[in-house]
Amino acid sequence: MTATSPRTPLAPTPSHTVGPFYGYALPFPGGPEPAPAGHPDTVSVHGHVYDGAGDPVPDALIELWQAGPDGALDGATGSMRRDPVTGGFLGRNGVDFTGFGRIPTDREGRWAARTLRPGARPGHAPYISVCVFARGLLHHLFTRLYFPDQAEANAADPLLASLDEERRATMVATAEPHGTYRFDIRLQGERETVFLDFV
Repeated sequence: MTATSPRTPLAPTPSHTVGPFYGYALPFPGGPEPAPAGHPDTVSVHGHVYDGAGDPVPDALIELWQAGPDGALDGATGSMRRDPVTGGFLGRNGVDFTGFGRIPTDREGRWAARTLRPGARPGHAPYISVCVFARGLLHHLFTRLYFPDQAEANAADPLLASLDEERRATMVATAEPHGTYRFDIRLQGERETVFLDFV
């Protein structure tokens, strides 16, 4: 056995296929509800996660990160409160908007969350950041959910403006009745969702 010089670079640990274990370890009570129950300005966002063959992904996990209605990113803490007696997770306090949601898909690949409309950030149309974890992915995927009823702001958004119309449409939700928006996520294949590469 030989000692390694502190200046010898170490090879990075290779990535491994993840999951499917999300339903066991990561969901928490109230995860799909960034907005407090009964808040008058709540909207629902929902959709399916599909694989490259167009089949639903039943064991994916969706995380939502967003600004508050005022555009601020300083969401209240409280999503992961612990029970002081059992040490288990209590979930949300039911009062504060945290700007964070975590939603597992069901057997049909469906997910749904209740949240508030995000406010605009300087230079960008209002959006919700979406992170997708799923089996077979070496790394989780990032995309954005934009709202269809803000056409002027969407047209000026630099990310949306950099995409052709067909690709841009994969990042814009579809409006449904009663403050509901549908946002399907396609991991590969026809109409694949635009995913972002952070370097």
